[in-house]
Amino acid sequence: MFRRIIGVFITLGAICCIFSNVIAQDTQYSQFYAAPLYLNPALTGASELTRVGVNYRNQWPGLDHSFNSYSAYIDHYIFDYNSGIGLIFNGSKESLANLSTNEIGLSYAYRLKLGENMFFRIGGMASYMQRDAFFSDLVFGTQIDIINGNIGGITDELDGVPIDSRYSFIDYSAGGMFYSNKIWLGASVHHLSEPNTSFVEGQISKLPMKFSAQGGIKFDLPPGRRDYFTHAYAERSLSFAFNYKQQDPFNQLDVGAQLFVDPLALGVWYRGLPTKNNLPNNEAIIGVVGVSLPSGLDIGYSYDVTISKLGLKNSGGAHEISLTYSFLWGDEKNRNQKSKVIPCFKY
Repeated sequence: MFRRIIGVFITLGAICCIFSNVIAQDTQYSQFYAAPLYLNPALTGASELTRVGVNYRNQWPGLDHSFNSYSAYIDHYIFDYNSGIGLIFNGSKESLANLSTNEIGLSYAYRLKLGENMFFRIGGMASYMQRDAFFSDLVFGTQIDIINGNIGGITDELDGVPIDSRYSFIDYSAGGMFYSNKIWLGASVHHLSEPNTSFVEGQISKLPMKFSAQGGIKFDLPPGRRDYFTHAYAERSLSFAFNYKQQDPFNQLDVGAQLFVDPLALGVWYRGLPTKNNLPNNEAIIGVVGVSLPSGLDIGYSYDVTISKLGLKNSGGAHEISLTYSFLWGDEKNRNQKSKVIPCFKY
């Protein structure tokens, strides 16, 4: 009985988060560079190839109610117009109230040449978003018969709210990225219009703007052995990078390093940031391993080791997988410009 009552309080807390004017936080990927359009619209077409990618994240699988996020995208660089175009689909779902959010967006970015080996990209995205929730599996305190523990039907907690609720809106994002052959520095802003996300008619629950800044530096190491067929030396490099996110009242910083010894990449990240509002923000240590195949396929896996008060034993950490395939679409002989790819992480 005691465990059942505790479960009710947890459920009620989740309902408060759904219906009240709380401030939500977007999905965050540990391999954020493997989700470039989601990170910053300015990265649309940044590979200067045609690129297809998917991302999947399973967060806190040790809890009774997990959070699953996924993303798929395709982008293409148009050399004749120094432009990148892209299409992205994002989705997330939490199992408590079967609350899901789905997004489909169109993105565009333009590349400016500032000087020898210096470039600036600016981009934007327009998205259609839809939120769905199914509340029939929720248990409210008024449904429980405290004497015998039986659970009755839903009373009046959901007055004015359909059991199967759906809400749609339009969203906008923008960003910019400066880079050379060794460094990169960018910023983006999402939810420019701060759309209303409430399921309850007449109530306002704005999705706050999310600001992010990312950057890093790459150091070339002595090259590896020379390929017998292409006579090219295997790339070896060490990179340091950061990604800062702020979405009221949350802020967070990822800092890390990646060693790339072609074709293998090994990385480690720390996620956390001291805050003044007493919100827990010492979250995870992240390990990343990736492989870049000659065919243009990049495969990445990461695991978040929870270091917050939630604990690794309780949460189960977080698993994340990324797949990216890049290829040149069109006749390479017709290209009148040399490709210049941003030197940032692949994962």
